[in-house]
Amino acid sequence: MSTVNPQPLWQPDPERIARARITTFQAWAAEHHGAPAEGGYAALHRWSVEELDTFWQAVTEWFDVRFTTPYERVLGDRSMPGAQWFPGATLNYAEHALRATESRADEPALLYVDETHDPRPVSWAELRRQVGSLAAELRTLGVRPGDRVSGYLPNIPQAVVALLATAAVGGVWTSCAPDFGARSVLDRFQQVEPVVLFTVDGYRYGGKEHDRRDVVAELRRELPTLRAVVHIPLIGTEAPDGALDWAALTSADTEPVYEQVPFDHPLWVLYSSGTTGLPKAIVQSQGGILVEHLKQLGLHCDLGPGDRFFWYTSTGWMMWNFLVSGLLTGTTIVLYDGSPGYPDTGAQWRIAERTGATLYGTSAAYVMACRKAGVHPSRDHDLSAVKCVATTGSPLPPDGFRWLHDEVRDDLWIASVSGGTDVCSCFAGAVPTLPVHVGELQAPGLGTDLQSWDPSGKPLSDEVGELVVTNPMPSMPIRFWNDPDGSRYHDSYFDTYPGVWRHGDWITITSRGSVVIHGRSDSTLNRQGVRMGSADIYEAVERLPEIRESLVIGIEQPDGGYWMPLFVHLTPGATLDEDLLSRIKQTIREQLSPRHVPDEIIEVPGVPHTLTGKRIEVPVKRLLQGTPMEKAVNPGSIDNLDLLSFYEDLARKRA
Repeated sequence: MSTVNPQPLWQPDPERIARARITTFQAWAAEHHGAPAEGGYAALHRWSVEELDTFWQAVTEWFDVRFTTPYERVLGDRSMPGAQWFPGATLNYAEHALRATESRADEPALLYVDETHDPRPVSWAELRRQVGSLAAELRTLGVRPGDRVSGYLPNIPQAVVALLATAAVGGVWTSCAPDFGARSVLDRFQQVEPVVLFTVDGYRYGGKEHDRRDVVAELRRELPTLRAVVHIPLIGTEAPDGALDWAALTSADTEPVYEQVPFDHPLWVLYSSGTTGLPKAIVQSQGGILVEHLKQLGLHCDLGPGDRFFWYTSTGWMMWNFLVSGLLTGTTIVLYDGSPGYPDTGAQWRIAERTGATLYGTSAAYVMACRKAGVHPSRDHDLSAVKCVATTGSPLPPDGFRWLHDEVRDDLWIASVSGGTDVCSCFAGAVPTLPVHVGELQAPGLGTDLQSWDPSGKPLSDEVGELVVTNPMPSMPIRFWNDPDGSRYHDSYFDTYPGVWRHGDWITITSRGSVVIHGRSDSTLNRQGVRMGSADIYEAVERLPEIRESLVIGIEQPDGGYWMPLFVHLTPGATLDEDLLSRIKQTIREQLSPRHVPDEIIEVPGVPHTLTGKRIEVPVKRLLQGTPMEKAVNPGSIDNLDLLSFYEDLARKRA
């Protein structure tokens, strides 16, 4: 990793820096809390991690967090795991999410878009009315603080209403997207034992209607704790026997009553991909998510009233929860329910245009697919409202940065961000006042003491190391569900460096303060002592037009050797002939290093992913090491289980 100062791809102009909310926050925090007035973001970040209590107090004051009972101190216990935030305080997340109604009742809180791409608004007043009506009905159904409420729902306004009504009564929300199969949903919901289930009868995707009534019937049979099932007729069918009708529950004109709960009261349960064993059921708190998302969305994403926030996501991914939190900043959020590439690859740009999105978020994979398909966003769409394009899910390759810069606008803020379901936030990413360098995340987040460590726990600069966070973040899990002694939580993050969060990614923190993500550290390639993340290989190989997707695995051999196969999924009509083989090897040799040229290049029918779209490197590695399928992978967490049999057969042949 070079320590030279390359030219940035983008630099915010002085006017933009002056207008950014983070600039105003810094000046205010300097006046009221002793933050540094000079030194820009680097100085503010240093203060935020060195004066952690003061920083988070400043965040709550700046965003006017309404504590109904005051906190005794900011951090009770700072040890990880188990840090105790704002002890004594009570509040309600939903109350904060809906308070823009007071000043902007008739403006849109939500813009709902389906595959017709025609946005339909839901005003702040209407959203608040529906939440009030549904919250009252949930109380009538006996839902009490701490009870779990589940949704088997696409990204539609009803899902937002159900989440906020659940939070208003102090319930605990959890959701899965309706493309999840019954087994996969049950692996998640059976862990938390919901008392209410919100369901659709089906959904539309890629121009087709998908009936899910059979799955819903199975969920009802297999979730014995359910007291009520609520039917949302998305494809127009009658409510099944015993189910309640959505319209009836949301028709009253009722003021929402917000249960005031302790700061660390559970807000929702998210699920990690759980490639082995059951998915981890991650519990985050009302207060922790509230303050972390206010910081992340209000300061880092620079969102506020007048902005429109579109992120392509489903209700089964943490980015949906993050999107809903846009409401906390008074932002209009855009909900898109449909295929990311329907009717053509450029679909998401059309939605950004039609909704007037100011911040548009998507996956790195979508950006690269647009590049490969020859999409021209700004030629074909009016994207003048878009200030920022953000990407996550995997590292955005350098070619992705350049393509966005060339094809959207040269004055475009490109925010590659990285975080995790585990914290429902970003460790590093968007900063509106900093330059953007190709292939890099701008900086670690405020209040996040992000470091790169070597195996002995020594911090590294300009070198690849483990992503660690050395101080607590408010949105870190309060616990895992059904983990009574906390051992699963501890073993997931704290067993490598005691008291320090280890996330499982390889990163470089440059001497300029930017961040490079290299991929998962538990599937890292390590040849002759030279470590390289899989993302670097994918970025190089997938530039070749014949390669649709790839998967690289490094396997330590019993004899001390190292076998590194590269699996390639080809585009239609392409052939893995001698010419392509030599071009793949040459690309890796020239762009990365001769040590990372694979031992074998093998054509595969496809690359398996988790349900949230991440390539599953570790389970494939385990299969190739001879681990039986049932021990190598949780079948409910994989998008296409049939693909894994290829790797299993290969392991057999090699054995």
